[in-house]
Amino acid sequence: MAQRNKPKNYGFYEKFTWYVPGVGGMFALLAWLLLGALLGNIVTLPLVAAFGQESGTQYAMLVSYPLMFIPAMLYASIQSRNNSMTRDGLRLDSNHFSPVGGPLCALFAVLGTLGLAFCSDAILSAMPEMPEWLEEALKGLTEGGDAIWLNFLMVSIFAPFFEEWLCRGMVLRGLLGNGVKPVWAIVVSALFFAFIHLNPWQAVPAFLLGCLFGFVYYKTGSLKLTMLMHFANNTFSLVMSNIDALQDAESFLEVLPGGRYWIVFAACLLMVALIINAFRRIPQEHAAGNSDPVKPLFEE
Repeated sequence: MAQRNKPKNYGFYEKFTWYVPGVGGMFALLAWLLLGALLGNIVTLPLVAAFGQESGTQYAMLVSYPLMFIPAMLYASIQSRNNSMTRDGLRLDSNHFSPVGGPLCALFAVLGTLGLAFCSDAILSAMPEMPEWLEEALKGLTEGGDAIWLNFLMVSIFAPFFEEWLCRGMVLRGLLGNGVKPVWAIVVSALFFAFIHLNPWQAVPAFLLGCLFGFVYYKTGSLKLTMLMHFANNTFSLVMSNIDALQDAESFLEVLPGGRYWIVFAACLLMVALIINAFRRIPQEHAAGNSDPVKPLFEE
């Protein structure tokens, strides 16, 4: 046996390089995610009992949300370690930005995310009214006051990190690496992203944004870039929810009445189309998207 590549145990992403899950692996990750959610709910009980319903629930989320992903991460890291001696892998995070360039890719990705988020508001405004219990629960994640730092940590830091690791880094990369056609791999990973939000009012924009995130990941291989996009979307929602003049608005249609909304809608849609076209200029260097291939750690 000859050593091919030196293990990089210090790198978080490298722990999952050699696990490239197919459709079956996607459902396995989902099962581990559901187990993690169950464990997270169990953990919340003593915290709620100790600190009360409101404060206990907020602090419990800081523990239960990351805990939800830990079983899936442990499973994926074990699978990757088992595969690392004999199978090729795919990096979770690559940097294929030429000829657009890294800074412009980041700028375009953020603008495209915000533009598509604005456009998805038109679909949400046509949906049935959100149940009161769900509306209150979502407000609890974006309300200001003493909880603003907790909400920022949950919504803007934890969610982009964990959900992008799962939906783009594992599911989309895995489907592409197992020969699924890129368009279907992007759509399926976006559906997976929508499903884990567990309600249609979040699932609809999650699916649309997931398609954009997936396309950007397919073209650049950059998980950092999709995390930035996710951060931009969630932070924008957090900021808008804490502007007093906008707190009672159900949609942007109430903020920009009449034709002004549709002018902005058309401008955002055009901007998204132009940004997608800019990412299309990035050449496809690998059949399985632009996630860089990695050889086994050892070879005969």
